Amino acid sequence: MNKPTLELYNHGVSLWLDNITRQMLDDGTLKRYIEELSITGLTSNPSIFDNAITNSDYYDDAIRKYGSQHLSAEALFFNLAIEDIQRAADLFRPVYDRTNGLDGFVSIEVSPLLAYDPRKTIEAAREIFDKTGRPNVFIKIPGTREGLAAIEMAISEGIPVNVTLLFSPDQYEAASEAYLRGVESRIRQGLNPDIRSVASVFVSRWDKAVAGMVSPELQNRLGITVMQKTYSSYLRFLKSTRVQRTMNFGAFPQRLLWASTGTKDPNASDVLYVKNLIAPYTINTLPEATLLAWADHGEAGPVLTDSPAETKAMLQKYASASVDVTKLGLQLQNEGADAFNKSWDHLISAIETKQQKF
Repeated sequence: MNKPTLELYNHGVSLWLDNITRQMLDDGTLKRYIEELSITGLTSNPSIFDNAITNSDYYDDAIRKYGSQHLSAEALFFNLAIEDIQRAADLFRPVYDRTNGLDGFVSIEVSPLLAYDPRKTIEAAREIFDKTGRPNVFIKIPGTREGLAAIEMAISEGIPVNVTLLFSPDQYEAASEAYLRGVESRIRQGLNPDIRSVASVFVSRWDKAVAGMVSPELQNRLGITVMQKTYSSYLRFLKSTRVQRTMNFGAFPQRLLWASTGTKDPNASDVLYVKNLIAPYTINTLPEATLLAWADHGEAGPVLTDSPAETKAMLQKYASASVDVTKLGLQLQNEGADAFNKSWDHLISAIETKQQKF
């Protein structure tokens, strides 16, 4: 019998780990996840690095080593993060090569403080991508309205992009359009258009946002319903003439990634958003606890289908419960940006404290 993780991968879902620490690189945990649990990529964000660096002494020797260089706390952080990302990218390089560059990516985010400044975002994306020096690294750029211009520019310049902080179908569609414009720009310039990208749509925060506001029938179902509508948008994207034209020039279309798939409600299944979001040519990026739970007792549910009538009916039930999905999607994006900013501020403050200590 296949392991649950391998079964999911055989359904066409790439499993990425939503975590990175220097300890898991040193002790072989990440290597074991790749070899035993079918993990084919990795994502990081400010909250993940905040937890890894501030809540342990595992980075202290490296911080001490950089002390003589008199770096700012932000510059020091990116040195530490890029070292980890490079090591992870090297572990995933065989996956990247085996899949012709489709899988095997690791992601590192620009400073979340730049979410509303496209000029500084693209400058940071260039610098981070150059410093990592690995082809299988995604630069994470928030899919805010302002971030869309940076996404288009990054793709047009040949920088692989993980579009983050997407919540609603509308936000996903805007991000896929920005990616597509970047690819079409490369085609017009006679450049290789095959610049890889994923669009990360956050799932669990939808249900957390309406917890206690809707009937038991609707509890823990909004995230999946919104993702079903997003999946319909994704299928339209893949079937569109513009995308198929870019494919004929050699592009591999942007993939849809399910993000924030750890269950927030302790009374719900700990693999809720894995079992119900199975679709080929998608990615599920799992927190470590969710990955281990799926490996232990995951059972694949039915494959997602394009079911607009069913999705519309479910969304109408939420509308009847005074849930404005469009408004809530924008609220969640703003709250997500604010949460990353707070993690970033906490991380930089903690590094400054460690610098002073050493």
